[in-house]
Amino acid sequence: MFVDYSGTRMSVIDPTTGTARPAEIFIAVMGASNMTYAEATWSQTLPDWIGAHTRAFATFGAVPALVVSDNLKSGVIRACFYEPEINRSYAEMAAHYGTAILPARPYKPRDKAKVEGAVLLVQRWIIARLRNRRFFSLEELNAAIRDEIARLNTRV
Repeated sequence: MFVDYSGTRMSVIDPTTGTARPAEIFIAVMGASNMTYAEATWSQTLPDWIGAHTRAFATFGAVPALVVSDNLKSGVIRACFYEPEINRSYAEMAAHYGTAILPARPYKPRDKAKVEGAVLLVQRWIIARLRNRRFFSLEELNAAIRDEIARLNTRV
């Protein structure tokens, strides 16, 4: 499974104050089947990062043998070409699920080309389609994303 955050954010409007708060878009794609998962989280911090992984595993109904991630600060403490240092909580999550974490090498986006392609698809097929809608909660935004992901995964 390849995972990353989209660079494009979506807005969630606070119904009490009317201010817009940005939401990050987490994307995971399975290597062989190209099944894609996306969800909105408030930030790219460790709890959101690990929570998005566990929800992706539940949605796919399986845990892959290997998770290829970006060198996000929440997941990788020290990026290195040969011996990257994984965050302890992220490594414990991987051990709990029986998977391994393999961060992409720094400045080598081809190491995670699957998810880079999925990010492009999500930006074009989901974020672009939802850009004119207003969302008043993260749950409402994630429900709309789930509907669009279902359409994306069933298209030929």
